[in-house]
Amino acid sequence: MGSVTPKQFLELLGLPILMHTLKKFQQSIVGGEIILALPEKEQNTWQALCEKYHFDVPHQIVNGGKSRFHSVQNALQKVNEKSIVAIHDGVRPLVSETVIKNCIKSAEKIGTAIPTLPIHDSIRKISDNGSQITDRNKFVLVQTPQCFQSEVILKAYQQEYQNSFTDDASVVEQLGYKIYLEDGNKENIKITTPEDLKMAEVLI
Repeated sequence: MGSVTPKQFLELLGLPILMHTLKKFQQSIVGGEIILALPEKEQNTWQALCEKYHFDVPHQIVNGGKSRFHSVQNALQKVNEKSIVAIHDGVRPLVSETVIKNCIKSAEKIGTAIPTLPIHDSIRKISDNGSQITDRNKFVLVQTPQCFQSEVILKAYQQEYQNSFTDDASVVEQLGYKIYLEDGNKENIKITTPEDLKMAEVLI
């Protein structure tokens, strides 16, 4: 992002990105409980921002880990009853309520659900011998929230970390579960660059 400020704390139309995200989940899930994983060194900054912006969305804070896997693992320690767990990137504030609700409903019925988008551009597979055209219809783009029955995700995160674990679905899949795909929303971008931030402003 090219900023000293962690990207989740950058302002998006007068409010830190992370606050937009938490508000979206509060609006989408009545009675839901929000668990926020943050690096320990950033928690005082977050508390100061909550006071500055009078942010009152209820949430618990747990220490982030050295990777996404370990951060989720820490947060899951707060899940102690049968429920649906929705795991979301803090810098995806433009996820739609429909996507959140649909993924949760599917996870309730099937056990797993993640939002995805079709690929419209041509894609090529790179190998040691160069590259070759690949059928884009055999691939999708993966978003969050990734939703699971609590017994599924808690069991999955008892595994040892592997480099192949790029998201929560890959952790669950390692145990043999099939991942159900829901339609995502194209506005649900992950804000990682200054250009993404400008795009989010336009979309809002």
